[in-house]
Amino acid sequence: MNDAVVLRTTAKLLMPFMMVFGLYVIFHGEAGPGGGFQGGVILAAAFILYALVNGIDKLETIVPERLTDVLAAVGVLIFAGTGVYTMLAGGAFLDYAQITPSNPEAGQAWGMTIVESGVGMTVASVMLTLFREFATEPAE
Repeated sequence: MNDAVVLRTTAKLLMPFMMVFGLYVIFHGEAGPGGGFQGGVILAAAFILYALVNGIDKLETIVPERLTDVLAAVGVLIFAGTGVYTMLAGGAFLDYAQITPSNPEAGQAWGMTIVESGVGMTVASVMLTLFREFATEPAE
């Protein structure tokens, strides 16, 4: 791909916009279409585009495999931790009104944002892990 200057330049220009759009979809999923899953896939697609144009080894320098493993686990902990917190606060699992009992509407917004960010983190990490597994040759 070293000779494909137009392709590499276009991918480099698109990547930040894809990342911002992915974050927008994650954090505004409670107010409209989108959410953690869709936003996570868009974020992962930005990095997959980078890897397709520049190579898997370059992807490893900006997003190491260990980082995706840790972020996938942290995303699950954010999701589950929010649910456990609401249960400990006296509500049901993911009863967002328990986050701010004095203002349940704010609790709903905060809860959905926190959960969607955890889901987005997990989905983006797992998508990158799957891409790596399919794109690299197995070690013998």
